[in-house]
Amino acid sequence: MSGKSSVGAYLKNNMRQYGMLLALVAIMIFFQFMTDGTLMKPVNLTNLFLQNSYIVIMALGMLLVIVSGHIDLSVGSVVGFTGGLAAVLIVNQHWNPLLVAVVCLGTGALIGAAQGYWVAYWRIPSFIVTLAGMLVFRGATLWLLNGQSVGPFPKEFQLISTGFVPDLLPFIGTVFGMKQFNGIAFVLGVALAGGIIGLAVRARKRAATYGMVDEPFSFFVGKNGIIAVAIIYISFLLATYRGLPNVLITMAILIVAYMFVTNSTVVGRRIYAIGGNEKAAKLSGINTNRLVFLSFANMGLLAGLAGLIFAARLNTATPKAGVSFELDVIAAVFIGGASMSGGVGSIVGAVVGAFIMGVMNNGMSILGIGIDYQQVIKGLVLLAAVIFDVYNKSKSH
Repeated sequence: MSGKSSVGAYLKNNMRQYGMLLALVAIMIFFQFMTDGTLMKPVNLTNLFLQNSYIVIMALGMLLVIVSGHIDLSVGSVVGFTGGLAAVLIVNQHWNPLLVAVVCLGTGALIGAAQGYWVAYWRIPSFIVTLAGMLVFRGATLWLLNGQSVGPFPKEFQLISTGFVPDLLPFIGTVFGMKQFNGIAFVLGVALAGGIIGLAVRARKRAATYGMVDEPFSFFVGKNGIIAVAIIYISFLLATYRGLPNVLITMAILIVAYMFVTNSTVVGRRIYAIGGNEKAAKLSGINTNRLVFLSFANMGLLAGLAGLIFAARLNTATPKAGVSFELDVIAAVFIGGASMSGGVGSIVGAVVGAFIMGVMNNGMSILGIGIDYQQVIKGLVLLAAVIFDVYNKSKSH
């Protein structure tokens, strides 16, 4: 079989895995062209990461919930409630921002755990439990803030979302002949690209020892080469502006951690097993109730973190904060290839799905497309992604 045909066959067999990544690239190229290059300008790129950070962070937790065969509709309300709690404690009560961050993360985790308890141990459908949670915490946010916006926050709290990693290597800018160049951003980007290539080569070698390599070598080289070049290019663009946003570092650490949990731990494999077939998982000795409970507690924790980041970015807490966030988060996970019936999905897919939504929002806003048309287009993209998922599943059977 020729190299081209083997690559084509591999792509066809793994379209579920790579389809949305190719869609993201196509959407970015389209909007880069339509906006006359505005999309990939350093300022807009930085804004893109800041705008979508809370959606990406919550998509990581939502993936685990959906993979385990459930759903959480309350995350937007939890974002609003934890942001409101932070505002009341910091602005009105003058608490230390670090202590408030711990309290808000704990509150988010407790809310998630409370909902997970009813789902896991009382077998109440997650749709009903979290729909109730959505209404309860939306009302609680209104009560907490007394129907008014509370702010502004002190500068140290705002740094959660609007701060940037300080440049520890300013001399690197002279190499490129630039006075304003964040050396640490570029070096970290190069290091990340190198690390990804190193891990990919190591994983391929390990798979080869067991005779489990089905990915054509040319595709492996091309895929990892494109990923490395894209990371280095984006880090270069960010370096020419203000460098790496603090929230991007937070996001990257969480993505790596959750990829490790889902791909390389017993807990991760067991969560997928629950979504695949809960009865079989229970018969094999897996404590399914506890894992479902923990997946909801984890979702609440990440919603609490997203609430802090969103409040810090707006520099105020409003009663309407987080409205419809749950729709964007759930859409991101499904667009990224997760299955509605559970057991299927990946962290990379959820992140790609979140950025597809983010790039579309950003690109359409630059083009001046109204919010009415934006909602219609996003709905159609979600529907297309789910149809694509169902079509792929029917073909595999």
